Amino acid sequence: MGRGMSATSQPLLRYASPADTAALADLGRRAVTAKFAHLYRPEDFAAFLGEAHGDAKVAKEIADPGMRVAVIEEDGALIAFCKLVLESTMPAGHSDARAPLELKQLYTDPDRIGGGLGARLMDWAFAQAEEIGADEIQLSVYSENPAAQRFYHRYGFAKIADIEFWVGNHCDPEFLYARRMPPKEASEGQGPETHGHAGAEQV
Repeated sequence: MGRGMSATSQPLLRYASPADTAALADLGRRAVTAKFAHLYRPEDFAAFLGEAHGDAKVAKEIADPGMRVAVIEEDGALIAFCKLVLESTMPAGHSDARAPLELKQLYTDPDRIGGGLGARLMDWAFAQAEEIGADEIQLSVYSENPAAQRFYHRYGFAKIADIEFWVGNHCDPEFLYARRMPPKEASEGQGPETHGHAGAEQV
């Protein structure tokens, strides 16, 4: 079992493996489609799904030493996941963080939103950030997704810039969010904050 994983609670939170590629790609496509497909032209959305959630892309992410990918599994099925980029690729110039980590994706199965899965994955992300010595966690969130924004606000994230996110040929206004990590010496002996069950996990 990988670092930071727990065998004492169910559903199981663990690192993704190459064997998860097809199921993880499928979960990503289903989750994104349920939340966002109605916003875009079919050709733009199809191009985005293939680029961001295709099997080849997911396999590359799982194998990438510069990323960490966690999944939550129940009865052999993947029901949630989180992808981290250890050195943030978010637009520069909006933060003075020296070692920011990027929370790239956090999604749950559309039928499992509101059950605390997002909260578990956020706690995992905070633990990973602390482990690698990141001084900030960065992410982007759609400007018209208030539920996701409320979720991240509960974890201390705040908007630091307006940015863009492209879906095919469609440009979305996005918010760049960031949350500073406490100095390592100040956080030793303390786990990441917990906020109970998340009410808005699909982000």
